Amino acid sequence: MDSGVAELLDMVDHQVLYGRRGTGKTHAVVYLTSEARSRGDVALYIDLRTVGSPDGVFDAESASLIDRATRLLVDLLGQVRDGLFDAVIEDEHLIEDAAFVDKLDGLLAAITNVQLSGEVELSVEAERKGSEKSGGSLKISAATKPGIEAQLTAESAREGRDLLRETRRGTERISLNFSDVSRALRELARTLSSRRIWLVLDEWSSVSRDVQPYLAEFLVRCVLPLQGFTVKITAIEQQSEFRAALPDGSFIGIELGADVGAHIDLDEFMVFEQNEERARSFFASLFFKHLTSGADGDVQMDGLNEPSDVIRLGFTDTRAFDELVRAAEGVPRDAIYIAAKAAMHAADGKISVPLIRSSARSWYQTDKAGALRSRDEAQELLKWIIDKVIREKRARGFLVNERYVRDPLLLSLFDARVLHIVRRGYSAQDQPGERFDVWVIDYGAYIDLIQTKYAPLGMLAADGGYFTPDVPAQDLRAIRRAILELGDFEAGQGARALDEERVVHA
Repeated sequence: MDSGVAELLDMVDHQVLYGRRGTGKTHAVVYLTSEARSRGDVALYIDLRTVGSPDGVFDAESASLIDRATRLLVDLLGQVRDGLFDAVIEDEHLIEDAAFVDKLDGLLAAITNVQLSGEVELSVEAERKGSEKSGGSLKISAATKPGIEAQLTAESAREGRDLLRETRRGTERISLNFSDVSRALRELARTLSSRRIWLVLDEWSSVSRDVQPYLAEFLVRCVLPLQGFTVKITAIEQQSEFRAALPDGSFIGIELGADVGAHIDLDEFMVFEQNEERARSFFASLFFKHLTSGADGDVQMDGLNEPSDVIRLGFTDTRAFDELVRAAEGVPRDAIYIAAKAAMHAADGKISVPLIRSSARSWYQTDKAGALRSRDEAQELLKWIIDKVIREKRARGFLVNERYVRDPLLLSLFDARVLHIVRRGYSAQDQPGERFDVWVIDYGAYIDLIQTKYAPLGMLAADGGYFTPDVPAQDLRAIRRAILELGDFEAGQGARALDEERVVHA
């Protein structure tokens, strides 16, 4: 793991770690969890993909939004309680701490409250059982002495029992009291004295988007204010909703920058153009650890003793390794797959620039472009961008207005790692006051056209000339006129749909 990322994550501040799939978010927080436990802290790693019920995930209409959010919170708190229980079992000091175990039971009580709501029917049934017997007799007799003797006897017995049955019919709803939950968590933290509880929530974006703000509101009310807790969240920025407005105008959820003080974006952290030396060092260490993992520390692997040996032994020169780092676009998973393909073709030889290029192109065609085959509109947008940027401008980089940051089609290309953001918040020369993001088409897509007549002469277009494709450096001043107007694409799609409708009616 990169030391810079590790140092930032190891802060006790609450943080959000952004990054697309494959950037190493899970690896980073698992490493953080291990480090926290090694210091004696209690670290709880929870994969949010495993939280929640099928009803709330696959059938959103089966329950109300509040019910789905409540079920999710109860399930999450159940995993928190289970994680704390596991910590007790594994720690001899905690298992002997009667106060901690008692407070753990208090947390369980706070999250298992069930209420009956809706129409409630109350019926009482009385049942009387028993036996009753009565009788009498009159006896008259004549005695030796004159007179009459009369005797009246009566017998009566009664046995009874009443049975009361009460029936309630209604809807059972899980009820969470934030005050009770917060109190239970606070008392748990107090019993740990100097120890800290690290709550690591991985895959935030796997939670239904409409439920995410409610989960965030729970954290704001019950966890973030607690002194003994640190919360770390991994998420895909464009698929996350930490805050939402309610119908009455109020807001719920986490206010980034206030409730959560800092965030880290892995999409930008390891991009070659952002910091060449840092990116080169990170990927050299990544491959070194990947190649030496599981090897005996006393065994030397044919001169592979430090990260720099990876470049010396595996690549024809530093330029070939840099080409791999650029091709990865800051995504470790892509770097591993491209390097594996190139190494397979190199056989016993070293990896060269042409092998990196052909492997990146193959990886783009089979993995990235293939992921878009089910989305016709996204493919149309990609073709349009290639026409407007690569073929017309013969360049790779362009500007997109920040108002399109949530455009679903653009985000689908970004999530598929077909497009990449390399800079944020720049202004264009002809549009003062507007803010733009700098995007690039994927290295593999760029290489896919490099030998055609539309071959880009560099990553970014410059006035009066282009950069060489061998070293596609960035020059932000040169692309301030290279603005991609997505509104033109939307207008074109609308016009095409209208033409098709006219043909059908004709």
